[in-house]
Amino acid sequence: MNTQFEAQEMKRLIDAVYAISLQLSPEKTQSIASKIFQATSKMTASEISGLVGTQVALRSLGELMEAWKNTKVSSGELVAMLLSSSNAIKRITSEQSIDLVWTGPTTPFVSTRRTEQALLQVINAAKKELFITSFVTYDVANILTSLNKACNRGVVVSILLELSQDQGGSVSIDGIGRMKALVPQALLYAWRDKTDIFTNGSVHAKVAVADKHICFITSANLTGNAMEKNMEAGVCITGGEIPELMHNHLSSLVDVNIIARI
Repeated sequence: MNTQFEAQEMKRLIDAVYAISLQLSPEKTQSIASKIFQATSKMTASEISGLVGTQVALRSLGELMEAWKNTKVSSGELVAMLLSSSNAIKRITSEQSIDLVWTGPTTPFVSTRRTEQALLQVINAAKKELFITSFVTYDVANILTSLNKACNRGVVVSILLELSQDQGGSVSIDGIGRMKALVPQALLYAWRDKTDIFTNGSVHAKVAVADKHICFITSANLTGNAMEKNMEAGVCITGGEIPELMHNHLSSLVDVNIIARI
């Protein structure tokens, strides 16, 4: 029972270290670590409260000190935990950022980016390769302009769309034909030949990925309503492995002829 209690308190301390490292800059975390290292005994939050500037951070600092008190962790060990956690968070943040993207009604309590802004960011960031998928597309003048600009600056633009009903797909309009006319330099793809398990399946993925570095995954189709009026949600991921994995997966679908050039 004693061992179980110690394990629970250690987990509580680890969680508290992570929480304070997430909220504070590496410099402030360093300052707290220095104070802890210089102390001759376990401290209370009030002794170092002047090092944090918000009530949320002060509360987290109190939880950290309280959790520390119930463990056998030395001041040196806690300092190492704080600095390691802060450095890991700093590295992850520098390598990858994730933004919440939302179209529709908003509130003053959560900061989000709009769908069109995120999609334009990905398109405009492309220097070599851009791959976009959507179920349908129409009434997106700004997006089409940016796609043509990307083509003109030498970006290989690939677009996967759902086939029309006349072509064996499930949408009433010929989005591929329209896109071919509006973005003539783009490489257009369709999911035409499907194995039995995917019979009646459709291209319902909505993704944009540029240069294996930035990726937008969204519920929004390439339509005016999706960009401006619908409730649509997504994430824009810069850096890390997800954009590269998404690019590689889409490219592989082309390489093995699961999706075919139109």
